[in-house]
Amino acid sequence: MTQKRNYERDMQEILHAAATPPHVLLHACCAPCSSAVLERLCSSARLTLYFYNPNILPEEEYRYRLAELRRLITEMPLPAPVELLEGPYEPERFLAFARELADAPERGERCRLCIRMRLENTTRAALALHADYFATTLTLSPHKDAPFINEAGFAIAAETGIPWLPSDFKKREGYKRSIELSRTYCLYRQDFCGCPFSKAQRHPEES
Repeated sequence: MTQKRNYERDMQEILHAAATPPHVLLHACCAPCSSAVLERLCSSARLTLYFYNPNILPEEEYRYRLAELRRLITEMPLPAPVELLEGPYEPERFLAFARELADAPERGERCRLCIRMRLENTTRAALALHADYFATTLTLSPHKDAPFINEAGFAIAAETGIPWLPSDFKKREGYKRSIELSRTYCLYRQDFCGCPFSKAQRHPEES
């Protein structure tokens, strides 16, 4: 039987082997997920958060999540400053393929295309910043497929030349820690990824 790859261990080995803390462009999906990831990475990497999430609708929801992320990095006592960059808000790019996959299940084709789109955009931003690695907070969620996210990251890295920093942030009770930190900072903790189709599946009475 093939042994599952330990992405958390791979990440720690990369960070510990670096002579100086590498610059990581970290795609951030929301403040709650970012909280535990910032706590884990900030002492071993120079972080820039990148908020690129065209799947979050309506725009009011998108703006609120972005504002919560800004608030978190100002209130959280981090060992080094963390810059937050906002990518373009272009929900039409997401809807162009997602409408046809409205009934696809969570972790299905709609999610896979959405994640790849966000990682590809993150890579372009990483190239512009001359970052050492790109990564994402998405692997903290138990609703996301960490092996797929890492496979997509490695594939994009091979195409672009920007190294992918593997992760499985839910390991070592990362998800539990994000809940604790969300309570500490009174963060808005949503119960869906932001995608209106995902929300409709979880809350059919509202659709």
